[in-house]
Amino acid sequence: MTSDWAFGRCRDKIAALGAARRDSHNYRAGVLDELGAVVGHDAWVWPLADPVTTVGIAPMAWGPFAAELPELISLRYQTPVNRWTALPIHPSRARSLQGATGHEPSRSALWPLLSRHGVVDVLSVAFADRWGLWGWLELWRGEGASEFSAAEAHCLESVADMIATGLRESSAREFASGGTSGSTAEHRQAVLVLADDLSIMSQTESAAPWLNLLQRAPRPNQGVPAEVLNVAAQLLAVECGADSHPAHSRLHVGEGVWASLSATRMKSHVPGAAAPIAVTIQDSLPAERIEVFERCFALSPRECELLEQAAAGHDTAALARRLGISRYTVQDIFKSLFGKCGVQSRGALLALALGPLTPAGH
Repeated sequence: MTSDWAFGRCRDKIAALGAARRDSHNYRAGVLDELGAVVGHDAWVWPLADPVTTVGIAPMAWGPFAAELPELISLRYQTPVNRWTALPIHPSRARSLQGATGHEPSRSALWPLLSRHGVVDVLSVAFADRWGLWGWLELWRGEGASEFSAAEAHCLESVADMIATGLRESSAREFASGGTSGSTAEHRQAVLVLADDLSIMSQTESAAPWLNLLQRAPRPNQGVPAEVLNVAAQLLAVECGADSHPAHSRLHVGEGVWASLSATRMKSHVPGAAAPIAVTIQDSLPAERIEVFERCFALSPRECELLEQAAAGHDTAALARRLGISRYTVQDIFKSLFGKCGVQSRGALLALALGPLTPAGH
């Protein structure tokens, strides 16, 4: 049994990882190394999330399920048991599959797939704060291992708030990735058509550049970006009543480029035929970027209001009138924004939040 000293040491090391200002991939890898010493596991899945819609993005995973990834993602989104949106998040509580089902794991729609791989238990936790959901982690134990204990669940709970902050802050740093000099060229909108098993039926020619920017799934599904699978699975979850968040996500794909993905159900003109799913990929609009920006930098409601009004082009006098405050208060709020966002001017703040301007004529 792991000692309190080991739990405390794990917590201290995870705190140090947050202070090291790593990117989200290296941060998660470091956290998993530390957790592995106190909460043993054989496989894991750790996506980030769009903090507004809760849809998974930029997933990391290790396990025997690569060949069945579309099925795994589809079932996970449609399974209410321990779904990340149903887990307690204020404060976070880790729940095991065995505990949540009263030791009847077959109550989970995922169990047939899990049992095929010899899984005996899954420990799940969501990482959220008052600004949004930043990701979730699931640890799997395989054949011959014991179920997750209450002490192990408590260990994961004890660092969940810290990890949520680490994930949020690493997401905030993505806005500065590539600086404000990222490419100003617009990417053409792309559409991928998927069947309900999340296989790609067809795609527009404009999809190729986006597929190179998004995260490919592992073989044999490497032709399908993981973010496409997640947003399509969210549509299935909405359709079956497992969740009500929109099938939409936004993510940074490098060099100052942010992508928005949305899934919708198409109409079938063939009687009795199932209508396919259309996933649209395009450049995020400034309003979509700023919504995530405000959450990543933990802005207050007043700071959000001022930022949005400034993004609309209003000067200090107009901002004061619109918000019903003095010019001095406007300046004070801007100073707070500059400090939180690590900039020294309004121009730099807006460039960070909104991204590079698109060329005239686009």
